[in-house]
Amino acid sequence: MNWKLLRHIPWVDTRSRFLSRVPSAGSLLDVGSSDGETLNHFHEMRPDLKFYATDIEGIPEAYPKGCQFHQGDLNKENLPWGPNSLDAISCMHLVEHLEDLTLLIAEAFRLLKPGGRFYLETPHPKTLGLSSVTGPAVGTFTMNFWDDLTHTHIVSMGALAKQCRSAGFDISHSGTSRNWLFAAAYPIFFFAPPSRQKFTSKVHWSGWSAYLVARKP
Repeated sequence: MNWKLLRHIPWVDTRSRFLSRVPSAGSLLDVGSSDGETLNHFHEMRPDLKFYATDIEGIPEAYPKGCQFHQGDLNKENLPWGPNSLDAISCMHLVEHLEDLTLLIAEAFRLLKPGGRFYLETPHPKTLGLSSVTGPAVGTFTMNFWDDLTHTHIVSMGALAKQCRSAGFDISHSGTSRNWLFAAAYPIFFFAPPSRQKFTSKVHWSGWSAYLVARKP
């Protein structure tokens, strides 16, 4: 799905709603950019933004043109950008991999301009009780939290909010992350053979991810 289609209906997706509120020609840092899939979607919707990315490994050649990339480990390394320099920071499905969130949250607070916002998304605690994909597709898609061998611990929104407030943030929003178009497709895919599209629609239907938006005063 090309996210330029969401420019006029950002409310259908939790991430695009956050992205729509970044100031025009502003700056966004994506933390834990991985293969760049989400970052490229962000660029499709908001080509006016200046993008930055950081990851412990990363694939910078796959990121949007002009994106400034830093390779680093947020378990122990500070980020290279200056204080009060960014309008927004996104962090999708990283916190459940980190040993300690103190440095990540402190760095986000340092980097954001006053009024800047920090979006965090992570598996909902309910994923601990979900069944893994079955049949020949077992192990090909993360449905149960522990299907991903790199997951270390569940991070609840309550605990995350407390850590963000301790760092100086105000909490703007929290809840379940969904793309309502994908969720609405699940009844169509329900009887279909296993596929990535079917599993993706299921996680949006079930509310697989939780999110929080923190704001720097």
